[in-house]
Amino acid sequence: MELSEIKVSYRPNKPSTISLNNSESIFRMVLDHWNKDTIELQEEMKVVLLNRSNQLLGIYELSKGGITGTIIDVKLLLSVALKCVASNIILVHNHPSGNLRPSKADISITNKIKRAAKQVDLLLLDHLIISKEWYYSFADNGKV
Repeated sequence: MELSEIKVSYRPNKPSTISLNNSESIFRMVLDHWNKDTIELQEEMKVVLLNRSNQLLGIYELSKGGITGTIIDVKLLLSVALKCVASNIILVHNHPSGNLRPSKADISITNKIKRAAKQVDLLLLDHLIISKEWYYSFADNGKV
């Protein structure tokens, strides 16, 4: 039986000079990277990856779902954050309905990701639910 060798590569890139220090700046930046044609059609989850100074390392498109939900793979989310050597993460997903109120599933996955991230020294700073016009911030509402 032949085994495959696992190779890990790390080439550090300089983080962007964009600092994200409040929920509105995060919303505006992420909205610029969202497909406006599908924001009211299909639910998506993206992860904003930040260094310890909250400078943007990148945005990862974690999942795309249907009209009422998307599947979040916590292992995949953490593997991407660790590979990027992120210190902080912010979750962002849209509600195609435009209703910004978090569902029970939104609250549950946020708490699950927060616990899992803590185990690998990642800090979940916020979780935004967005629409074309505005957003809901878990952090601003004391839920992270």
